[in-house]
Amino acid sequence: MSQGPSPFGERLRLLAVTLVVVLAGISLRLVPMGLPAGVVKYGGSTLWGAMVYGLVAAFALRPRGRIVVLAALVALGVELVRLVHAPGLDAFRSTLAGQLLLGRIFSLWNLVAYAVGIAVAALVDSSARPGPR
Repeated sequence: MSQGPSPFGERLRLLAVTLVVVLAGISLRLVPMGLPAGVVKYGGSTLWGAMVYGLVAAFALRPRGRIVVLAALVALGVELVRLVHAPGLDAFRSTLAGQLLLGRIFSLWNLVAYAVGIAVAALVDSSARPGPR
């Protein structure tokens, strides 16, 4: 009876898929595709939520429910940090990396997009990695 992939193999798979999600998100935000602004904005936020799920899953490899909760808490935390304004933090937010990683303006709609991205990533992960994880 096969035991399935090793934890190391699972981490590599999750990191590879997460890298694809990151590249898709960067492309969506930076490559002009003629898409409506809302699709670019919230599509990028949805992919950001999926990225958070992928990173948490790659490093936690715990039951999916815990991964989803932890990913949601990370996303909420990052969104709430947008309410904090300190010179160094605002300077980082003005860079491309800061805009992509932290964003600039707090939005409840971003939380909805993150939740969708986390949920879709969990469903895809569930179909690719059956079992209690």
